[in-house]
Amino acid sequence: MDPSQDPSQLPAATPDAPDRNTMEQIRLRRLAKLGTASPKPSEESGSSTKPEGSSTTPSAPTPEQRASPAAQASEKRKINVTPTPADKPPVSSSQSSTIPDRSHKRAAAKIDDRPQATQPATKKPNMAPEESIDDYTHRTVSSLFRITLNPSQTDDGHGHQTTFLPGVASELAEVGAPAKFTVAVLDTTLLEAATAQPHATPLLRYLLPCWKRVSRTLALLKHDEKQKREVLEEAKRLCMSYCLFALTIPDLFGRPQPDDLATFLLRSQEHEDSISIDFTKDVISRFPEDEQYPAVFADAMAVISVKLSDMSMESDYRPYLNALSFYAKFPPLLRAVSEHETFLSATTGPEVERKTILGPFFRLSPLQSEVSLTYFPNPRSLDKGRAAQSQDALRAILRVYQDELFAIANAFIRSDSDTRNRMLDWCALGVNTNHKRRAIQVDPREVSSDGFMVNLTVILDRFCSPFMDTTFSKVDRIEVDYFRRNPRVSIKDETKINADQAASDAFYANADSKSSNFISEVFFLALAAHHYGSGATNSKLKSLDRDIKFYEKHITAMEAERYKLANVSVRNPTLNGVIANDNENPARLAMFEVSLKRHTDVLEKAIASKNAIEGVFLDDKMQELSLRFMKYVAVWMLRLASQSAYTPEKDLALPLPSPQPEAFACLPEYALQDVVDNFKFVYRYLPQIMPSAVGSEMIALCIAFLQSSEFIKNPYLKSSLVTLLFSGTWPFSHFKKGVLGDQLYGSKFANKHLLRALMKFYIEAESTGAHTQFYDKFNIRYEIFQVIKCVWGNDVYREQLARESKVNRQFFVQFVNLLLNDATYVLDEALTKFPKIHQLQAELEQNPGMTPEDREKKLEELQTLEGQAGSYMQLANETLAMMKLFTSALADAFTMPEIVQRLASMLNYNLETLAGPKMGQLKVNDPSKYHFQPRVLLSDFVDIYLNLANSQAFIDAVAADGRSYKPETFDKAGFILMKRHMKDDVELRRFDALKNSFKESKAIADQAELDLGEIPADFEDPILGDLMKDPVMLPSQHVVDRSTIMQHLLSDPKDPFTRQPMTIEDVVPDQALRERIEAWKAEKIEAAKAKVLGDSMDTTEG
Repeated sequence: MDPSQDPSQLPAATPDAPDRNTMEQIRLRRLAKLGTASPKPSEESGSSTKPEGSSTTPSAPTPEQRASPAAQASEKRKINVTPTPADKPPVSSSQSSTIPDRSHKRAAAKIDDRPQATQPATKKPNMAPEESIDDYTHRTVSSLFRITLNPSQTDDGHGHQTTFLPGVASELAEVGAPAKFTVAVLDTTLLEAATAQPHATPLLRYLLPCWKRVSRTLALLKHDEKQKREVLEEAKRLCMSYCLFALTIPDLFGRPQPDDLATFLLRSQEHEDSISIDFTKDVISRFPEDEQYPAVFADAMAVISVKLSDMSMESDYRPYLNALSFYAKFPPLLRAVSEHETFLSATTGPEVERKTILGPFFRLSPLQSEVSLTYFPNPRSLDKGRAAQSQDALRAILRVYQDELFAIANAFIRSDSDTRNRMLDWCALGVNTNHKRRAIQVDPREVSSDGFMVNLTVILDRFCSPFMDTTFSKVDRIEVDYFRRNPRVSIKDETKINADQAASDAFYANADSKSSNFISEVFFLALAAHHYGSGATNSKLKSLDRDIKFYEKHITAMEAERYKLANVSVRNPTLNGVIANDNENPARLAMFEVSLKRHTDVLEKAIASKNAIEGVFLDDKMQELSLRFMKYVAVWMLRLASQSAYTPEKDLALPLPSPQPEAFACLPEYALQDVVDNFKFVYRYLPQIMPSAVGSEMIALCIAFLQSSEFIKNPYLKSSLVTLLFSGTWPFSHFKKGVLGDQLYGSKFANKHLLRALMKFYIEAESTGAHTQFYDKFNIRYEIFQVIKCVWGNDVYREQLARESKVNRQFFVQFVNLLLNDATYVLDEALTKFPKIHQLQAELEQNPGMTPEDREKKLEELQTLEGQAGSYMQLANETLAMMKLFTSALADAFTMPEIVQRLASMLNYNLETLAGPKMGQLKVNDPSKYHFQPRVLLSDFVDIYLNLANSQAFIDAVAADGRSYKPETFDKAGFILMKRHMKDDVELRRFDALKNSFKESKAIADQAELDLGEIPADFEDPILGDLMKDPVMLPSQHVVDRSTIMQHLLSDPKDPFTRQPMTIEDVVPDQALRERIEAWKAEKIEAAKAKVLGDSMDTTEG
């Protein structure tokens, strides 16, 4: 600069230039950072005579050179300290002064060299002289970087403020060079320009727009403008270097802290100071130069993640998601992020969600409590229509967000093997730190949120999508030995399908050193995510329902109490003649209001949360993908259990081979539980997506593990397979038999195996091992009945039942015996509740003066009885319906000696209740409320009698029931049916004939009993004391009737005399004794018949 110039004329905002010593120190440090040095003085001084295109290898000046006056003079001219690439040397002002003007050469080359005489006289146009490369460089650098060497210039003529560079102006003046920016001084120029920026403003706020302006100008150049291109490329290169220095070496610019890259990543692309794609590509090309560069970008994303961790979906999260999406375009950036110390630094569920880089991005969800309350304001008064609209909006937003989230996660997976593995490690961290989400009592402070886990589940499902084809062509790629290969998913503490902890530990101790493929990794990660993620969230719906009911009841009571308090406060009553404290009741009321507000807030939060969860899970696209995954799990498990290459197009042999594979037994129990729970939810809430989603694999899964139930240890898990079949038979839309009904009806596999599988589990449900097994069995059997009713129209199932009664007689007898037990119990429980209900209803109606406390107590008792009566009656109706179906199709099977007497006694006992003297006690208000239709029930019982009317064994058994058989009860039943038109004339006549048969058999039996006299001791059953019909010898050598020991073994599989284990196969028929008994009995009965007939003839004659 001009020493005589008044400093006050300089721009006020421009800091003083660094002194020469400071500039030299900065220069040397920058050179060391770049890994290069300045050119030698001799080389630079001779640059004017150097041929164009030659290059030099610069080196740092020695101490001696810097100490000598000549060296110092030379140093003044060493402005360009950052070398350019060897193949593109910068164009210096000294070079340009000695290089012939190429533009003039090109113009001269175009002159026509023909003789002048032949050329027509033309007038030369007035052409402006072409701009020299020096002038172009000065003008362009001044414009692009908005700098000047003129202290009086404050803007560039376009309204942009310019920065005066006194240091560069001074150096140029000292060497006598023109006051122009050149490539030779460009490095120092940019350093001074950057240093001159106000420290309160980030340096990138200046440098990024400069870089973009240079890039745009460079893009507009023509290909043949080589010198200009060299100038701009050098300017672009140096500008990028200083951008990186601003992020890594702030003290080069006299700044204490580097610029915050995160701030610029969050700015939208339309801003000049944002991070653009081209800029990022340029940066990435320099990653090999310095390991700090990728680290800076990784740190910036970590900063963005921390800022996002406190936000919700109601916040302005879009810039943060855009920043990570921007990174996803560049694999080197994703690699840098994955190697950051916070990428896998968490040890707990909340830390994964908030303190890992990806956690806050997966955390955003409509399931966040503050967001759900925004979607569902005033939830207590929100109508269903408004709630449904909010759920639609919620799903639409979440779908878009999850699409973007998947694009990011997929970019990590597709980046490179190391990045992919670290991404899978992060997913595993998400599931492994959240095992407590499946605890009975969950502390939300110890686990990740529902929104985080649902997002993780959806993303993992989408990772699995490419290999989940309809033909299951890649199911064999899922490796059985995954959990023995140092798996990412931890299952050590998980309950196994059919192995205890010791067996499981021993199996997995035999490790496999191989590595698992990607398909296996994401398959088991997705399976675990469903368990700890969406499955755990879904299970919250039940607990939320309970909480909502509790708080609604509690708040209603509190609001009633508030009314009382408010009235007391207004009246200000006297207590024992003393006026109450004026401040006491208002204070109590204020405290009460605070408590009520707290309870109301909890209730509204619970209702909003429930609406939000239902909104998320009722997304048909999400559930369709989830079901596709579960179908793959089902097929894979069947292949493993059956040790076959099963697919839905192939047959599955049952029962499953024994012993079961250890690999199957040691699988986590949730592998099967996830499948069942997912399908049950969709059956209930989204049945419309099931027809296209369900194939024969689900039927095969349920039937296979019900028939080979020993493969599964957990009784609840086995019963859930029945529930799955039952849910599939619920009618909806035009599917009268539900989604599975038609398949169960027509499937060859189901026709062959379904009925036996259901009967087998009907028997097993008698003893599940659970403390609630007595009541659980009724629910299980109710669902079994519903499935059987759905398919009973197919005669194949009737044939199967007949086959079981003949081929597997003991199995069939055990089944029917339990059926009779159930019918007896549930009918008795239901029918004995009605007299009590009737009595309570009468007391409440006829005693209006009852105290509130007594009335409330009786109402609670009535509600309990009504609930029990309704449940038992529903079970009774279904049990009776099954007996009607079975006896209609297979009367002979139900009149076997082992069954017929118990069946007859059960029918007689309940007929006596419905049509006997105590039938009036069954009268209650609104019987349909309890599923009780006494006339229909009576008609059903009569149907069973009629179904078995052709069996003499049944007739004899009914008549022989000394406890409940009463001819007048049958007469009363017939009268009710006729009066109420419950049967047509044909059925009534059949029933009359059957009643007469009972009477005749009763008369014969009574006479036979008289005529038989004393039964010989060796003909008498030692347990019941009756005459044996089919004597058999036990292992203990005792002889009993076959029906007696069979009845005993149904409840106690031991010899009644020695208490040693035994089965019905252990008995030996005593044929000789049987023949003797039959001969003796026939003789006695014939004599009795003759006597009865003789008496009848004598009466007629008389």
